[in-house]
Amino acid sequence: MLDDSFHVFDTTLRDGAQREGVNLTVADKLAIAKLLDEFGVGFIEGGWPGANPKDTEFFQRARTELSLKHAQLTAFGATRRAGVRAADDPQVAALRDSGAPVVTLVAKSDDRHVELALRTTLDENLAMVADTVSYLREQGQRVFLDCEHFFDGYRHNPEYALSVVRTAVEAGVSVVVLCDTNGGMLPADVTRIVTEVREATGARLGIHAQDDSGCAVANTLAAVDAGATHVQCTANGYGERVGNANLFSVAAALVLKHGREVLPEGCLREMTRVSQAVAEIVNIAPATHQPYVGVSAFAHKAGLHASAIKVDPDLYQHLDPELVGNDMRMLVSDMAGRASVELKSRELGVELAGDRETLGRVVDRVKALELAGYSFEAADASLELLLREEAGQPVRYFEVESWRAISERRPDGANVSEATVKLHVKGERVIATGEGNGPVNALDRALRSALEGVYSALATMELSDYKVRILEGTSGTDAVTRVLIGSTDGRGEWTTVGVGENVIDASWIALEQAITYGLMRQGYPQG
Repeated sequence: MLDDSFHVFDTTLRDGAQREGVNLTVADKLAIAKLLDEFGVGFIEGGWPGANPKDTEFFQRARTELSLKHAQLTAFGATRRAGVRAADDPQVAALRDSGAPVVTLVAKSDDRHVELALRTTLDENLAMVADTVSYLREQGQRVFLDCEHFFDGYRHNPEYALSVVRTAVEAGVSVVVLCDTNGGMLPADVTRIVTEVREATGARLGIHAQDDSGCAVANTLAAVDAGATHVQCTANGYGERVGNANLFSVAAALVLKHGREVLPEGCLREMTRVSQAVAEIVNIAPATHQPYVGVSAFAHKAGLHASAIKVDPDLYQHLDPELVGNDMRMLVSDMAGRASVELKSRELGVELAGDRETLGRVVDRVKALELAGYSFEAADASLELLLREEAGQPVRYFEVESWRAISERRPDGANVSEATVKLHVKGERVIATGEGNGPVNALDRALRSALEGVYSALATMELSDYKVRILEGTSGTDAVTRVLIGSTDGRGEWTTVGVGENVIDASWIALEQAITYGLMRQGYPQG
């Protein structure tokens, strides 16, 4: 873990989840937290325990299901209510009991918000800050304070905004985070105000920038230039309205442009992989032109650029894409080269080091599959099965002869789906049927029915997540479809991917691989 002199603080699971169209399950949040930890952030804000059941469950499960190497889990919540002691406030108690070593409190720092939104006095707001910070510090938790609407409040009433900062510092807060909540600031003003606040209070300052003016990353870097040592960001810039400061753009700029060691060694190379994996989990197509991590970030067309790049790639690139885990592309390609495949295969337990022939086959096959619509960034189970096949270690527990699924609308209004699968298992031909509340559910039941007599461990496996995406460039009911299926056996989770001309075909591919991978996890012999 890095020293405490500079914080990269991620709030994807809380602020990023407020993006329109994002609805994270607890399993999604746990999976994203693991990815963020692999990227090396120092703090992961998990949500608001006590405010909703999902966030409360996340913190409960995190105690046993998250083993973080780099990050500390952080709980978010508000200062106590007006007129109530912090020790008696149920919401503060939820923060105390969350199990998180760090709490981020949000407080009003704009006098207009105190009087109009909180409907309390300016002095009581300061007391709320002091009481809540002091109480949580006494409980052994570290406390950060988000000063909501700070920049707007500072411009309207600088003395009161500064009094909130001073009150928090006197109560024992570690960092005071200045929030551009409405996202309307410009870098020059951020630099000036952060400098003035630091000189007036001596507080350790952080920055939280929304992107409504398109300047969230620039404002964050401007705050750092002015002395801020704590940056709050979200993966891929997810967030309410137009979003937040992009974690990956900020981190890359700090490391590669400012020369600051704000991430553990080697973590920056995970950036592209983590960015795309998070995008798959939230079910939002990765932004192809996103700085540093987009598939087009280092893409070049033929002609003048190509000629120059043959002489020296730096002539048309601001940095080596390998530094952030990306690739330079002269042709359309969505997959890294041999080195990336070699590293990933080692991570998945399939050793391909030095086997250039196999690595080349994997690269070529994955390129072809990704051009067809596959994405392996968030589907390690499918990738591992592919790697094993190309390495001469194919995983086969059954052979599929055929399958079919039909849906029926009955006169009473009920919808019933029925599926039939024909398999060969251990030398025997098996035919099984299943009914479900949809064709995919029916196929799942039919496949399990065909196999459960041979593989009893299927009883412990179940689908935990299901995502469908119509691929870019296709439309209508005949569009190419990608399906991600999450599965669990109670001891772990894995994800598989399928692509097909329709959602049922794509689902079957992902489902078949999910069962195959799950049986391999259980250690069943093949044949």
